[in-house]
Amino acid sequence: MARKQLTGTVASTKMTKTVVVSISRRIQHHLYKKFITVTKRIKADTNGFDLKEGDVVKIEQTSPISKDKTFKVIAKTEEGK
Repeated sequence: MARKQLTGTVASTKMTKTVVVSISRRIQHHLYKKFITVTKRIKADTNGFDLKEGDVVKIEQTSPISKDKTFKVIAKTEEGK
């Protein structure tokens, strides 16, 4: 099975070795046909990257690292403000 790769923005860096990545996607409501922005917050292992809030990162699914962490950061694509 292929590993899931997602791109999102770092929302929090308050934990050691862990960041919270905010993943946003736009879906269309099935009945009203209006587009809605859905945001999911995922905890990811920093994997040695020096990250700060606002950075755009690419994360990849892994085997469970802890109770909540099942993703790790594989690349930093953009600097935050």
